Amino acid sequence: MKALIQRVKKASVSIDGQLYSQIGAGMLVFLGVTKDDTPQNSEKLAQKLLNLRIFEDENEKMNLSIKDVKGEILVVSQFTLCADCKKGTRPSFDGAAAPENAAVLYEDFVNCISSSGTNVKTGKFRAMMEVSLINDGPVTFLVEK
Repeated sequence: MKALIQRVKKASVSIDGQLYSQIGAGMLVFLGVTKDDTPQNSEKLAQKLLNLRIFEDENEKMNLSIKDVKGEILVVSQFTLCADCKKGTRPSFDGAAAPENAAVLYEDFVNCISSSGTNVKTGKFRAMMEVSLINDGPVTFLVEK
């Protein structure tokens, strides 16, 4: 499981030109699910992100978590994070989970975040989405579990 995390001032997802979901300050999480992932990976990754200290404290040091700042999380499925670009010029998606399995693990991940009390919004699984954001920093991390 791979998560590309961006600390944002705000972010939103639109589908077919219509606003689908949006958040204020917090994290935009692009989530890729591999065929080797399990529900335990969802839980571990969710806990990692909830406790990852990427928000600045009063001394401008990254020392606070999403829970500390009471931020929001927008989770967007993105199977292209599982692409292998090592050979040739066309990405291979052999490592990505089948859509049926990925959908279950995506929902597990979202539920783990939600059960923490953190406000979480989502994109729509397997939809063509337009994602808008204002990156705060910019601050971007790739986390794998």
